[in-house]
Amino acid sequence: MRVLIFVVLACLCGCSSQPEAVTAPRAPDVFRVKFDTSKGAFVVEAHRAWAPNGADRFYDLAKQKFFDDTRFFRVVKGFMVQFGISGDPKTAESWRAKMIPDDPVKEGNVRGNVSFAMAGPGTRTTQLFINFADNSQSLDPQGFAAFGRVVSGMDVVDQINAQYGESPDQGRIQAEGNDYLKQAFPNLDYIKTARVE
Repeated sequence: MRVLIFVVLACLCGCSSQPEAVTAPRAPDVFRVKFDTSKGAFVVEAHRAWAPNGADRFYDLAKQKFFDDTRFFRVVKGFMVQFGISGDPKTAESWRAKMIPDDPVKEGNVRGNVSFAMAGPGTRTTQLFINFADNSQSLDPQGFAAFGRVVSGMDVVDQINAQYGESPDQGRIQAEGNDYLKQAFPNLDYIKTARVE
């Protein structure tokens, strides 16, 4: 049931009546992005060999400072933490239909690995999740392709506030941004900056 809920909620990350397949600029073969958050810092190391389209999009988003001031809006203990809806509704809207092609699953959704959220084939846009546990048996068959892993600061990721669980409404986040989240879910942890190292 949890996986079904995950897929349904992920639909709000980028579903559009007119999807636009987009190829992101090519990223280095291996690169790191440091996330400075309200809980501390963690670093994600991305590998193009694992999922080139996902790695390229992640690189593009980080270079454009997309993740700055975004909330960890979905935190399910023992499962995953999800983020990647811009706190600025105009920015969220500009990315909503920019879907990237699928990658085959080469690396599983084990603890610490990072993948894009999606609502089925061809729907990945900007939302990511970090696995708290080994979710490979449930998520890998659905096509969630990990493109990187947390290489330092997983203890920080483990401490991200989970008090709201799956309560924040992704449609309202898209439409109202951080104004909605600050008012309704004031204790959400958030990303201050995310920079390619």
